[in-house]
Amino acid sequence: MAYKVGLIGAGAMGGAIGTRLLSEDCELFVFDLDKERVAELVAKGAISSNSAADAAQASEFVIFSLNASRIVEVAAFGNGGAVEGAGPETLFIDMSSIDPTETRRFAEKAAEHNIGWVDAPLSGGAPKALIGELTLMLGGEGGHVKKAMECLRLLASNMSHMGPSGAGQTTKIINQVLCGLNFVAVAEATQLALDAGVDATKIPAALAGGRADSAVLQEYMPRYAIKDYDRQGRLANMVKDLNFAQNLALETNTSMPVTAACMEVYKMLVASGLGEEDLPVLMEYFKGPDKANFK
Repeated sequence: MAYKVGLIGAGAMGGAIGTRLLSEDCELFVFDLDKERVAELVAKGAISSNSAADAAQASEFVIFSLNASRIVEVAAFGNGGAVEGAGPETLFIDMSSIDPTETRRFAEKAAEHNIGWVDAPLSGGAPKALIGELTLMLGGEGGHVKKAMECLRLLASNMSHMGPSGAGQTTKIINQVLCGLNFVAVAEATQLALDAGVDATKIPAALAGGRADSAVLQEYMPRYAIKDYDRQGRLANMVKDLNFAQNLALETNTSMPVTAACMEVYKMLVASGLGEEDLPVLMEYFKGPDKANFK
């Protein structure tokens, strides 16, 4: 079944989400401050909206795909925000990765306008979005989550309702801890293989099905090995997400020494100007601070 969907945010992830929804014959109303990004989706059949409110007014579902809590808040509740155009049957679905505490606050604000809010952060990135195989962790009231799944099934092959508002974002933080550590571990193992004279591009197949196997190993070691820096994501996003993890650890008094060590690697690369690059630039870390020169 096709749906009327408002998409707020047409960046790398939002663009992939929008492209997938259009391929499933959804009517897509898109808003983003970056008009070039909007134009890319319009060329595929989307309808450009003048504001988030306009996109919401025409839609059953409003999907947010943005980079920070403050941006989500402005897009949803600010001047010209989605809440101004939404009706009582509109459902807000936030596929951004943001703070769980802020998510609970947004859900409460939406409820004041009789609008449902579901947090639905994702794993799998743009490649999985394009083929409808995302993994989604959902938080929210049961009826809202059930309704959200009707639309989200077009994007995801694995969806789990983790609990009330914020539970999806908390689960995404756990996901990012596991991914963040794994990305660094695979990069380190790749460098060891290269230094030892082993063809690192062959290692994923050699280890497939064993205990060291993972999606990160299979997808990223070949890219690490040949230093494929094609942009499919942002290193800075990992710093943002691991910051959420460390904030949560402070609240829960959880010791996370390995996460802290990996965080320093990410922060060092962001500080060197590589925050907008994709995760394979982790290989630059092994050149040392005086030799790393991606640019």
